[in-house]
Amino acid sequence: MIEVYAHNYVKKLLNKDSLLWPHNLTLSRLVARSIRRRDKSIFHLEGANPNDYWLGVLIPLCLNSCGAVLVVTPSQKQRLFQVEIPRLKNEGFDLAFWEGLDPPTDEKVWVLNYEDLLNVYNQTSLGSKQLIFTEAELLSRRLREAMSIQVSCSDWDCLCRAYPSVSSTLVDLHEGLTRKLFSLVIRPNVLMRMDLTNISALRDLVGVFPQPPKPWPTVLKAIIGGWASWAQLDYKLLDWTWHLQPLEPLQTLHQLFVDHPFITLSTSSDNEFRSFHEIINVRVTLGGPIHQEPIRLFVPCRQPLPNTECFSAHLLDQSRRLVLGRQGLTIILIDDDQLLRKLTSELAAEFGKRVVFCATAPDANGIICCTSAWWLASQDQIPAPEQLIVGLLPISSLESPLTAARVEAFKKQGLDWFRDLLLPELLRLLPRLVLPVRKNHGRIAILDGRLRARAWGRNVFDSLQPWIPLDRLLPD
Repeated sequence: MIEVYAHNYVKKLLNKDSLLWPHNLTLSRLVARSIRRRDKSIFHLEGANPNDYWLGVLIPLCLNSCGAVLVVTPSQKQRLFQVEIPRLKNEGFDLAFWEGLDPPTDEKVWVLNYEDLLNVYNQTSLGSKQLIFTEAELLSRRLREAMSIQVSCSDWDCLCRAYPSVSSTLVDLHEGLTRKLFSLVIRPNVLMRMDLTNISALRDLVGVFPQPPKPWPTVLKAIIGGWASWAQLDYKLLDWTWHLQPLEPLQTLHQLFVDHPFITLSTSSDNEFRSFHEIINVRVTLGGPIHQEPIRLFVPCRQPLPNTECFSAHLLDQSRRLVLGRQGLTIILIDDDQLLRKLTSELAAEFGKRVVFCATAPDANGIICCTSAWWLASQDQIPAPEQLIVGLLPISSLESPLTAARVEAFKKQGLDWFRDLLLPELLRLLPRLVLPVRKNHGRIAILDGRLRARAWGRNVFDSLQPWIPLDRLLPD
């Protein structure tokens, strides 16, 4: 009966507000059914924005919230408590939430961020609760960030104090790694990939001792394999920080999804749970193209490729043309630190204080130069931009130790590492990057020559639909 009640309540809300996502009606029934049956469900929502389908998730929870865990990011949590819950209260719904690492003792919905979810799981406090993930197209990225490990000099000192009998050996090991890393570096501000096989001595030394201090138990498990490892060097202190992240977090946490029912909601057609097909009970594609105003897309013909000498001058020339005369906010995305800083300084020399670097308080006609990761994390803190300039398509670089390790793992499996790994990630990311501009009826410019020169560029154009070509830059 929970499906019927959820359907009726959502239908009443849709009659009051015709702007609500119409497929919430069906989604509410599907979510209610999965909650009642405790299914492992994957819902692919076509034509939906991330904030469109909250209603279809929360209404069933108002009717039956027993054993539900809502896993959210800080921005999702803010949206939940400041927008969605007040809207439900205005309609007479009271949904109680529970926060913290201790499980609720009553029928409240347990709200956890990704780091707390992992802590609760490791403490075996999840019990048999059902997990709900919204924006699941970013699930792997968020789990990977939550699982990341950082080992600093203080962690090495803590390990030496815990085992004084081998402290001199540990000091020699750390100093040997330090000398090797600084001798191999070819330029400052570079991340040095570390081969975990060269750290086998650490595993052999520490692995025999009981209860090493944090984070060393997790480090020892990561050394076994399936993790990327790199060092971030500090030239001022001649010190380094050791970073570790899992290559495929969903595989690393496979048992979590085997042991617990879950619901994932994603707007991406690429299914990150393809390796879990044997445990999935429900798989539904919902919705379809909903009328949206096409966004204006500027992609000049015959643009240079990023690896050409003239590409930097091309970026500056086109960015200057796009910025001139604009009254609203402009975002420039480049996922290459050296190229981004160079373009930022060149634009600042011409446009002055309008140009800022990764800042959330720009002028009304400001120009924010940033990476795609920064823009994705800061969208809720910045007014909707008038235009988005993509200097480089945000394809993960092989200079990143994490990307290089993932590509190497794909090669070992005989897979097409670009079309099976990097391209799907790009196609999932682009619609989220352009969403604020689309809502603000702005325009997008892509200055990367690969978009027209490569066959896979058609996939990128398709991921940005609907759009209309902007062939000339004319005054508004």
